[in-house]
Amino acid sequence: MKSMAAPHVVFLQGLPSSFFTRLAQRLAQSGWRTTGINLCAGDQLFWQGPSTVNYRGSLDGWPAFIGDFYDREGVTDIVLLGERRSYHQLAISAAHRRNIRVTVTDFGYLRPDWMAFERDGMGGDSHFPKDPDAIRDLAGNTPTPDLSRQYTDSFWTMAIGDMAYHFGNFFLFFLFPFYRRPYKRDHPLVHYIAIGKRLLLAGRRQQEAMLRIRDGHQRSIPYFLFPLQLENDFQIVAYSPFECMEEAIVRIVRSFALNAEPEVRLWVKVHPLDPGMKNWKKRILQHADQYAVAHRIDYFDGGDLDAMIGGSIGVVTINSTVGIRALQLNRPVMALGQAIYQVPGLTYQDGLDRYWTGAQPPDAGLVNDFISAVCNTLQIRGVFYSEPGLSAAINAAADRLLTDRVGVAAAIRGDDHERSDS
Repeated sequence: MKSMAAPHVVFLQGLPSSFFTRLAQRLAQSGWRTTGINLCAGDQLFWQGPSTVNYRGSLDGWPAFIGDFYDREGVTDIVLLGERRSYHQLAISAAHRRNIRVTVTDFGYLRPDWMAFERDGMGGDSHFPKDPDAIRDLAGNTPTPDLSRQYTDSFWTMAIGDMAYHFGNFFLFFLFPFYRRPYKRDHPLVHYIAIGKRLLLAGRRQQEAMLRIRDGHQRSIPYFLFPLQLENDFQIVAYSPFECMEEAIVRIVRSFALNAEPEVRLWVKVHPLDPGMKNWKKRILQHADQYAVAHRIDYFDGGDLDAMIGGSIGVVTINSTVGIRALQLNRPVMALGQAIYQVPGLTYQDGLDRYWTGAQPPDAGLVNDFISAVCNTLQIRGVFYSEPGLSAAINAAADRLLTDRVGVAAAIRGDDHERSDS
């Protein structure tokens, strides 16, 4: 009898980390075929797996190339970072037509030491259920997760890798002359100079923010928290009704002005990784002036997020993971975009204008079930950049792939199997 061919997994673009390379090596040790397809010089810098293909063609030619590669090489799986990059969308479409399994990874919904590991997509493309009863059923089939921090990642390793990746693409563009960046981003020289300036002053901004937070809490001033997200993130570009962050700011400030109680304030916190290319404080206050509420808005560039959430009367977000943290801290959450936690009983469902005066805390039992179900189906424990969390993530990811337990239903099926054998 002819033996079945070994599974063949293709790795596409990932984070500037050794995660994909080491995961491929781990799978190869278990008899899988692995191939990394580099689309740009940045990919080539970080992929050192067992087999490599460099695609130097155009985006228009990519669908035919990847489809032919799938067919010719007997590909059974693809693993990639984020499903909304232009190259990845085309690769996923071709994979689905051939019943090739798609695994998507990125930073986790829970922070700081969880990673997403999902079937087909994250966020708005996630298969996680939106029905409360289905979530409760999932949680009933999973063990209670340990949420205490186990691993610490390295910001500086991430930052250096990110710079190497993007400067590699900039200075070595001739190696992949037809590559087109699949997401919006400023010129790398401008981007990193701006970030460097922000990092130099980060300590002072943090101290100032902490003093203002403490003062606000001591005076018992009621406030809603609005955490800004990165404007070019796919959470905004693909999974929200807004074209840009400023459009969301206008909608939220206007609604706050027209509907919130006059003694209530709005605290706006900039994203810690914002490059500072836009003066968000100036833009926010300009829009607030139009609705005569500039005196009721406080802008923070730093501060302890848990303290800000815990002292608030609610959190307004587009679809940030801050929303999940707010649910854990029993704060009413209003989500304006597609989010896995956009579920009745978790987030407010009656519209932004009514939220300011009508929001209620989430169902605590459902929050616990949601967290348990997410941890056991969509997440793996570990980090991308430092040990021992990197090795833990590689082992967990390899186990999910080798046992075909990627995705909501598959993960539960695997857990049930493991418990029945114990």
